[in-house]
Amino acid sequence: MDIKQAYLDAAFPREGPKKRRGPSLAARAARQPNLQVVVICAILALMQILAMNGMVFSSPFITALGSTLIYSIVSIGFCLLLGYSGLASLGTAGFIGLGAYSAYYVVEGLGAPYILALLVTLAVSIVIGVSVGFISLRIEGIYLAIMTLGLAEIIRNLLMAIKPTIKIDLNSVRLFGVGVNDKAVFLLIVLTFAVLMVLTGNLIRSPVGRSMLAMKNSTSAAQAMGVSLMKYRLLAFVITTIYASIGGLLYMMYIRNVTTATSTLLTLTTSLNILGAVIIGGSKSLWGTTVGAFIIYGLQSMFLSKLEFFKNNPAFITMVTGLLIILVVMFYPGGIAQMVSNLRLWLRRRRYERRLRDYV
Repeated sequence: MDIKQAYLDAAFPREGPKKRRGPSLAARAARQPNLQVVVICAILALMQILAMNGMVFSSPFITALGSTLIYSIVSIGFCLLLGYSGLASLGTAGFIGLGAYSAYYVVEGLGAPYILALLVTLAVSIVIGVSVGFISLRIEGIYLAIMTLGLAEIIRNLLMAIKPTIKIDLNSVRLFGVGVNDKAVFLLIVLTFAVLMVLTGNLIRSPVGRSMLAMKNSTSAAQAMGVSLMKYRLLAFVITTIYASIGGLLYMMYIRNVTTATSTLLTLTTSLNILGAVIIGGSKSLWGTTVGAFIIYGLQSMFLSKLEFFKNNPAFITMVTGLLIILVVMFYPGGIAQMVSNLRLWLRRRRYERRLRDYV
């Protein structure tokens, strides 16, 4: 309860003796997290539709936006692992590779539909996630991160040895029996992003999310309250691996060509960029993490790369990203989400002070 607000409402009622009305129906609806996701994703889908008709948005911009959304999906899973479970991992790139190669062999090799590729990806992700989760019961902190990094390198080199270059022909892709193209894949990416955002948000607000947060704050206290470390660590790693593999699956469907030897998709760079996105955005905020992914990936591909200076000096783009991470860690450990929260509190305080001056 806000004591200052209660005092102002009691001492200086805005509407005389009548009871003050609450927020309008539209204002209450706008605060619903699931509705926010639906609205944002509807806008993203509309952008693709406008681009298909040659209006407003160019095709390269939409392609970069689709790639950024894929990395946002991966970042959401990592946000759950780091921000709510307190577990470190540098194996994200390897898990993305599992999804990409699963898509290639199921769709291109077997000629199977997209749904089967998704099911195979989920099955492989669960096996890897459970394996890493069991290992996390014995290893923590930086040692767990190094272990997952080693696992990612094993996966990368194994995939490179199996087939260094994979390519999907979209003419062979079927979704519910219907052929798809890159524009349909973009809409599929938006739909997947919406579903995973809603599922993750509901999970965080559920008893499962509170148990994960308790495990992060203190494993001893969590165990004393009956929280099973094995159960929730396994669940955290399984969900993170699934999200990363789905990101690799969608990446393969969207970009359709990956050369393991030259692409940075399966290297440590991707894992560090996902970690940077979560740190910049805020490890406990899904929307903050999404904004962080857009800063790491979208800022470069959609905006900075179009400027002449950054086009001639691409290394400066990485420097801008690194500078952002340093500033956030120094002044806003909670990321952009904390910055926005502090700004809202400051504006609310200013509004209360202004009202107090008006009535004095």
